[in-house]
Amino acid sequence: MLITPAVNMTPSPPKPSITKAGKENLIASNSALLLRRPNRMAMAAASASLGLMAVWLAMVAGARAQGLVPAVMIFGDSVVDAGNNNGLLTLVRANFPPYGRDFAPRRYPTGRFCNGKLATDFVVENLGFSTYPPAYLSRDAAGKNLLAGANFASAASGYLDRTANLYQAISLTQQLENYREYQSKLEQIAGGREKAAGIISGGINILSAGNSDYVQNYYIDPLLNGAYTADQFADLLLSSFSSFVQNLYSLGARMIGVTSLPPMGCLPAAITLFGGGSNYCVDRLNNDAVSFNKKLNTAAENIKKSRSDLKLVVFDVYNPLLDLIKKPENNGFFEARKACCGTGTIETALLCNAGSPGTCANATGYVFWDSFHPSEAANKVLADALLLQGIELIS
Repeated sequence: MLITPAVNMTPSPPKPSITKAGKENLIASNSALLLRRPNRMAMAAASASLGLMAVWLAMVAGARAQGLVPAVMIFGDSVVDAGNNNGLLTLVRANFPPYGRDFAPRRYPTGRFCNGKLATDFVVENLGFSTYPPAYLSRDAAGKNLLAGANFASAASGYLDRTANLYQAISLTQQLENYREYQSKLEQIAGGREKAAGIISGGINILSAGNSDYVQNYYIDPLLNGAYTADQFADLLLSSFSSFVQNLYSLGARMIGVTSLPPMGCLPAAITLFGGGSNYCVDRLNNDAVSFNKKLNTAAENIKKSRSDLKLVVFDVYNPLLDLIKKPENNGFFEARKACCGTGTIETALLCNAGSPGTCANATGYVFWDSFHPSEAANKVLADALLLQGIELIS
């Protein structure tokens, strides 16, 4: 989500077990995705694992029938926000057309920054849920709906509370407070503290953050980027990441997945704003993302060393999305530089509206829906990658 701030211009069944052999087959099936890459090594690996992909598909079908986890909790930014910003006094909203125009079955805007489903929506479906975790600030977040989890994310939020405050979004600190409140409600709905604790410890927690800290804060604030080098700023964000994970753990979470930074320099808006007139990805921004992601993996490993009962996985979003951008035709897309909405170079949030001239009629061939967020079609590809990477969490 990219807007310059004004100051600067029903209950799920028990979790089934997975056999050791099944786990090995699921892990091995990852190589089948290499069919997307047209090279000899990929084709050989894919050919050897077609049968294993069948195992993976059977696993997904089983998940939908049984439910692998009792609940999903989602935290973070606009990439995963399901509508929490709808009622906020912020410009960073997406509860109007053409957002949601392909969101089945009703095809209406929900507050998701997409033409349809988010990557997390696809993940939730494949985990066996018939509904999505409701946006915590929405009217749907009540009664038995909360048994399957909740979505606390807020567009324009980041690891730093300052980033959220710039855009009147919900900071990660406040998202944690909302999570505490949710747990109190869950005790009443689930029928006691013990049952609620089982849902919390057995549920998956997904965190997406960091992009807004860079693109909507660090890169546009000369005081901030003057006080910190990109490397120092990454360390600042990772300190907040570690604190957030530790706080989640103290509140009972035992399965956490955090997304890496995407190739920030390839976002259409980033190319427009920071590319100096070029139509190519901005290397400086991508290099910052790669550096941060390496540090993120190290930080996650360090946390796990002190928490033997914690499953913590870093989901690589950078490479799957970069693959879509660099070789869109290999994945069924034809446009990666421009987004579907408007001119496709700068529009997002209020700038992506029903009156935006140039909006495409069919977004399925576009990697990006608006200048900052992937299309539903791209989110489906990213969700497939997340599921394969997240086997450790559900095994």
